[in-house]
Amino acid sequence: MRKIPTNSSAPAKAELPLDLTGPHITAGASSAHRLYQALCDMIVSGLVKPGEPLPPSRTLAKQTGFRRNAVVTAYERLIADGFAAATVGSGTFVATRIPAPAVEPKRAKIMVEAPRQGAFALGCTHIDERAVQRFRAFVGRRMRAFGSEHLHYGDPRGSRELRAAIADHLLSARGLRCDPDQIMLTSGTLHALRIVLSAILKPNDQVWCEDPGYPAARKTISHCGYRAVPVPVDEHGIFVAKGRTAASSARAAYVTPSHQFPLGVQMSMPRRLELLDWARQAGAFVLEDDYDSEFRYDGAPLMSLAGIDHLQRVIYMGTFAKTLFPGLRIGYCALPERLIADVTAARAALDRFPGTLMEGAVADMLNSGAFAANLKRVRKLYREARDALAETLEAASDGALSVPVPSQGLHLVARFDPSVKLSAAAEAKKAAGAEGWLLADTYSRARPLPGFVLGFSGHAVPQLVASAERLALESRSALRARSKSARRA
Repeated sequence: MRKIPTNSSAPAKAELPLDLTGPHITAGASSAHRLYQALCDMIVSGLVKPGEPLPPSRTLAKQTGFRRNAVVTAYERLIADGFAAATVGSGTFVATRIPAPAVEPKRAKIMVEAPRQGAFALGCTHIDERAVQRFRAFVGRRMRAFGSEHLHYGDPRGSRELRAAIADHLLSARGLRCDPDQIMLTSGTLHALRIVLSAILKPNDQVWCEDPGYPAARKTISHCGYRAVPVPVDEHGIFVAKGRTAASSARAAYVTPSHQFPLGVQMSMPRRLELLDWARQAGAFVLEDDYDSEFRYDGAPLMSLAGIDHLQRVIYMGTFAKTLFPGLRIGYCALPERLIADVTAARAALDRFPGTLMEGAVADMLNSGAFAANLKRVRKLYREARDALAETLEAASDGALSVPVPSQGLHLVARFDPSVKLSAAAEAKKAAGAEGWLLADTYSRARPLPGFVLGFSGHAVPQLVASAERLALESRSALRARSKSARRA
């Protein structure tokens, strides 16, 4: 231990004004560390002056009841950190220049809204108990066989085993033929969107976005420094001709062709081909968010846009957040071959590579048939929830709401007549204490329609029915109140 000269010829305070119990002290820390924190606080707060001598280690040990070694260690740290200086033969002194006293900052009120989970909340899921048991078993088996692949950095695209399982799933479920090398694992759709856009676009490039559309995707595009250009949606999907007029030089388009969010329309084949023609002519790429195609209740799923395009100009994005559970945080994208190198490099620069612990278990779910079995059972539950919600809203609203029953997906849209003011929907939603979204909040520039976007997945049917009855009742009340106001006027 280095000798600390604490025998000062200058007079030192008999006792230092130490606070050994205040908020600056780490509870449970060693004596030396707590003494060091107390000395620092005393010096920075100006209770002792720069250049003033500190008491000898024996004196301070007697004052505090600590061992002398603890005092010497605390002094050593003060000297090393620049709060004190020592000279052999003279003693230990407060440094002549010390940091200014810390000013207690005003604590900002940070408002982070917790995700909602009540009836109609979007993004909620259900997983069958048998699937949970299988998944738990797969995770346990993989952990018992813990290998070296977890001990070093991996492929930026993720494990080949899971990528191969996803490629097989996409071929059978979505008619999309691709090599595992074209698959990249992500933490979700928005993560995939960030990675891909950073590889194919330059700052301030334009991106077509459906209007109405998915607000989170629009925010992500803007947050990354690109210009989100709203393009209207009609009963055939995104209006390509209006996109050409609004932003002919756009470099990408973000679309939900199989089940447009939020309206639920399916992009017609003529409109799909028109979109692909535009992408080829403009040298642009189409980002296909196929967020809920596994949940189709009537008829076979439509072929994906990427399947029609054969992954030439379309980048396909999917996720296990809805087919398994959101906490898994595993999504994926399928890339055109020409983009593999650039997108892989972008991924490596962003966060290097995906987590490895859950990849094997998810691959086991896909390869064993447990994934498909869970989908079959959960799809039946969601169909029942959809039907109960739609029927209740139609009956209880007494014509105030129009509720088209979606053939696919995990949400439905309940609309007022277009002539109704938007505030009526907002008032009804607030009065009913309903979760879900206002339909108007999904619009950007197009004239918004009054209504609600209501999730039905992951919610108990009795809860959905009771909440639907309240929302329908408040919707009727809002219309009556508006009608009375109009008559008075």
